Formats: sequence, C-alpha cells, structure tokens
Amino acid sequence: MKNKLLTKKVELANLPTPIQKMEAVSKRLGKNIFLKRDDFTGMEVSGNKIRKLEYALFDAIKQGCDTVITTGAIQSNHCRATAFACARLGLSCILVLRSADGPAIEDFEGNTFFDLVSGAKVYLIEEDVDALDFMASLKDSLAQEGKKAYLIPVGASNAVGSLGYRECFREILDQEKAMDLKFDAIVLAVGSGGTYAGLYFENQIQKAGKDIWGFSVSKKEEEFVQVIQDILANMADPNNPEDIDNGMIIINDRYIGEGYAKTTREEIFFLLDLAAESAVIFDPCYTGKAFRGLCSEIGKGSFDKYENILFIHTGGLFGWTKDHRKLAMASLKQQLV
Repeated sequence: MKNKLLTKKVELANLPTPIQKMEAVSKRLGKNIFLKRDDFTGMEVSGNKIRKLEYALFDAIKQGCDTVITTGAIQSNHCRATAFACARLGLSCILVLRSADGPAIEDFEGNTFFDLVSGAKVYLIEEDVDALDFMASLKDSLAQEGKKAYLIPVGASNAVGSLGYRECFREILDQEKAMDLKFDAIVLAVGSGGTYAGLYFENQIQKAGKDIWGFSVSKKEEEFVQVIQDILANMADPNNPEDIDNGMIIINDRYIGEGYAKTTREEIFFLLDLAAESAVIFDPCYTGKAFRGLCSEIGKGSFDKYENILFIHTGGLFGWTKDHRKLAMASLKQQLV
C-alpha cells in the first residue's frame, strides 16, 4: 500500500539500518534474537529519534518556521538529536529540559553536553513546571520578535513523528524478504510511545501479523496503552479510515526498576555481561531495561510461541553518565592488571 505521507520528509538518517543476529545470546536463550541497529542512524543524530525528526522537521520547514522548540528529561536522546538535526538544517533550536535541581556546569555531560555543543539554547525547568505551557510561552515571545517556532512534543511522539516508524516497519519487511525469514515479534523500549505507535500502525495496515512488544521504562502499562491509542487515533486518515485494531497493544511495565533514568547495580552488571558476550552496548535508561525484560520474559516462557524475535536497538550510548560508569567500575576494576 502506497502512502504519500511517507515521502514527505527531510533525509537526515543513515538508512536502511542493518539487522544483525545475536549469535551467542540466541544460543543461550534458545531463540533467534536479531537486532535492528537503529543506533547506526548517525553519530550526532544516533538512535530512533532521528527517524521521527525527519518528518517533524519537514513539517516545520513546510510551515515556514525558523525555530524548533522541544522538551525532554535532562539526558534526553531526543533533544540531542533534535539539536544537531536543526543545526544541520539551519534552524534555531530551543530545548526545555527537566531537572529537579539544575546541574552545575561541571555536571553537564553526555547528551546535555552535546546539546550545548550543537549551539542549542537550553532552558532548565523543575519537575512541577508544565513543559508544554513553558514551550508555548517561548513560542509567543518569539512571535513578538518576528520569529516563527515549531513545537515538538517529548520524543517527537505524535502522529507526524510516528510516520518515521511506519517507514521503519516497511524497511523491516523489505529486509525480511532479503534475509528469507520472518520475524514473529518485534520488541522495543517505550519511553514516550511514538516509536511503538508507528510500528503498530503499519503492522496493522500491512496485515503483517506480528506481535509488537513494548517494555516501559517509565509509565504503567495502562498509561502507555492510552498514550499509544491516542497517537494511533491521530494517525488515522479521516478521509480514508483504516481498520486499526488498537486492542492488541502489548506493554510490559515490570522492568522499570527504581524508576525512569534510575539504574541499579544489577541492571548495570547485566549490561556489562551482555556487552562482553555479544559486543553490543545498550544504554541503562531505555534499551538496557527493555532487553533485560526480553531475556527475563523468554526465561518465563512468555515468548515460547515465537521463533524469530527482532529487538529495535534505539541507541542511547550518550546516556551512559558518570554515575552509571561509577557503578560499572565496581565490576570492571577487577580486569585492571
């Protein structure tokens, strides 16, 4: 099925991203585990967010906007990708980052450091401040200066941004044909819902029959189901309504751990063991929690009916902060000789 919407984007990511089998992990778990390497979409713009931004920023340019305003947590991968994408396209970028205390300048690292390197203007707001209201007020202020701002929600998770993962799903179907196999389930971390919604929507449109598993890194199952259902409703074409069954959304919220962006020693050690086994690095906030959830659920029998499982590696390498590295060194220091 051809969809004109999927051609309306700017090209920023290195696509298509490869699919690789995790041989050692597959052997250990008794399943064929594959990675969709969306951590390979670029360097500065690495990760899944750039697929969404290709559509969102096309929309911004089409509307004649000269400034992009978006928001996220203090170590937001989305905000870093937005900042560099805007720099590449000649757009001004304003980031509204949530921070409980507001880090000292020497604490800017990882994504936050690169936010500044990109040339973006950064506002730090406290947890109780409404980010959307703050962004709207910035937009109004810019309008008084004769500038036009485009607002992007957290993670670019709306109907426009999710087009990026409708496109990704079609990319996966093409790769299945080339590899002569079929993925029974697609698994990913869910932090704002847009990536999941795009994959789910296109799975329904294509009648591909895959189960889409999302592992929450923050919200309860019912909250994310509602978020995703809202995005799906906004993605539907009112002039050509598609038959979308939103009752097959699978969200697992049992691997959030101590909370969003909080990581335990056990979670860090899991990632270290996995890296040594597979030569793949996941981040502690998103992909690490989700892949740990996948491995645990395979052990529980939740994936018994699947033979080939595709995990979307959504990036996040810049999210390894000094606190995570400090935890990791408790294990790694024994390798020093």
